[in-house]
Amino acid sequence: MSKIFKTLKEALSGSEQEFTTGSINRAILLLSIPMVLEMLMEGLFALVDIYFVSKISDEATATVGMTESVVTIIYSLAIGLSAAATATVARRIGENDHEGAATAAVQAAIIALVLSFLISVFGVIFSEDILRLMGGTDSQIRDCAGYTKLIFGSNFVIMFIFLLNAVFRGAGNASIAMWVLVISNTINIILDPLFIFGLGPFPELGVMGAAVATTTGRGVGVAIQIYLLLRGTNILKIAKRHLVLHLETIKNMLRVASTGALQYIIASASWIFLMRIIAESGTEAVSGYTIAIRIIVFTIMPAWGMANAAATLVGQNLGAGHPERAEASVWRTAHMDMLFMLVVSIVYFIFARQIVSSFDPNPLVVESGVLALRIFSVGYVFFAYGMVISSAFNGAGDTVTPTIINFVCFWLLEIPLGWLFALHFGYGLAGVCWAVFIAESIMAVVLVVLFKRGKWKNVKI
Repeated sequence: MSKIFKTLKEALSGSEQEFTTGSINRAILLLSIPMVLEMLMEGLFALVDIYFVSKISDEATATVGMTESVVTIIYSLAIGLSAAATATVARRIGENDHEGAATAAVQAAIIALVLSFLISVFGVIFSEDILRLMGGTDSQIRDCAGYTKLIFGSNFVIMFIFLLNAVFRGAGNASIAMWVLVISNTINIILDPLFIFGLGPFPELGVMGAAVATTTGRGVGVAIQIYLLLRGTNILKIAKRHLVLHLETIKNMLRVASTGALQYIIASASWIFLMRIIAESGTEAVSGYTIAIRIIVFTIMPAWGMANAAATLVGQNLGAGHPERAEASVWRTAHMDMLFMLVVSIVYFIFARQIVSSFDPNPLVVESGVLALRIFSVGYVFFAYGMVISSAFNGAGDTVTPTIINFVCFWLLEIPLGWLFALHFGYGLAGVCWAVFIAESIMAVVLVVLFKRGKWKNVKI
């Protein structure tokens, strides 16, 4: 018991480490505990926002869902670039090249800065068109377009909080990423009701208040990340000599990041199409689906935390020349993730109605949310293996394999099945949810088969 508490304390206190020797189980715990908590905080961002927004109106909830479906493209770019940053930094750390790790971190930040600027310009100009394209009503566009505009305009905080946390994870210090999101999330929780409902001296901004609170919380988090990187630690420190363009590093990172981002854009775009299909079933269906997705994200994020641990272990061990240790780390992490997701799926299936109704008492919204939550929970075990194995490929620098699998499973399978089940056969929301279950399950099986072949062990970055 004392060893467990000692490991827990070490995991939460934070220190950059190389995980290329010693106990694999201990390495997984040291990385997974803070990463799980970090992703739990990221999921809590989404859950808190939708909880307070759902108290405004079903239209406000639907607006958040429509906007979030498109904003997932930003998340995709951020996660793709983050995958490249984690893989590159972890590989350099495994090679004991701390200068190379710092250089990679700066070049990733430069790429993120350029991308976020372009997205901001596009999102601010076309915010109303985005909602209209997603099936938003005239009243939604009139009352809620400001939310969409601010979320896109401030996307740099989304981009950087993902990216810089990925840098810390690649360096082996997952606890910094966790504490950054704890602080950011605490600010968001406090500010959400203040700005949404206009409590005390704060203005009543409605759904716009959720965007203000989230942007402020994440902005503070990014400021902390930059401060910590500049202050530095024993493994990773950003100095003035690193603040220059390094075109060769940028080229290598873009090679990994481009397919990594494409991998998640493919997945995100499929959610946009599915949301558009669901919009045909009415505002209540969209609202229920949005609530269910936010609940799902709350537990998917911790599962992603374990998957991110696998990426760091793969990167560092490949850099140190230990491919078999890297593979063993992935399988053990996948089994742990599966057990976690299995427990959650049972809870969600049994208590779906109580959970969804706590967000919105509207019977039609509750029915839609319960339906989506229960169908998704059935596939949780498959989702666990899919997340970990996909993250392992990315950690090795092989972003091409999961990208191709995503394209086939999401665009050639999930979207056509969603349209067929929902609109052609008339199953509505249930048809879309079953299409997601089928596509995600097949994807997990294919990833496992390809991972066992072991070609990822020979990737150079």
